[in-house]
Amino acid sequence: MNQILAPGVAESADHGHVRTMFENDRASQGIGMTITDIGTDGVRGHFTIRPEMCNGHGTAQGGYLFMFADSLFAGACNASGSIAVAAQVSIHYIAPAREGDVVEGHAVERRTWGRNGITDVTLTVNGEVIAEFRGTSRAIRSI
Repeated sequence: MNQILAPGVAESADHGHVRTMFENDRASQGIGMTITDIGTDGVRGHFTIRPEMCNGHGTAQGGYLFMFADSLFAGACNASGSIAVAAQVSIHYIAPAREGDVVEGHAVERRTWGRNGITDVTLTVNGEVIAEFRGTSRAIRSI
C-alpha cells in the first residue's frame, strides 16, 4: 500500500479520521501523492506527473490535477476534527504540467460557518501557479 501521509503528519488523536480517510483512499494512493503537512496554515503535498498521466498534447491530463487538489481539499476541511465532504468544487487550469514535473499543492480553509466551509487549493510547478481549485465543504455526522 502506498502511504499518502508522510511520517509525522496527522499523528495527533484528533486527526484519527483523517488518517483513516487517507489509508482507505486508493485513488489518491494510485497517483503517488504525498501529504507533507497538515497544520494551522493548511495542507501541503506533492506528486510527480508520470507518462501515463499525460494526454495527447503531452501535458498532464486535468483529472489527475483535479484529483490531487481534491485530496488536499479533503485533508484541509477534515483537519479541524469534523467529518466533511465536498458540496461543490471547481478548478481553473492556468498552465500545463508535463511528464516528470513535481506538482506541489497548498490547501487553505478560508472560511467556515455552521457546517459549511470554503477551501482554496493552489497547485504549482517550480513555483509557478498551474491551477486554482476552490471547494465548498459540508460537515456531516458520519459516513
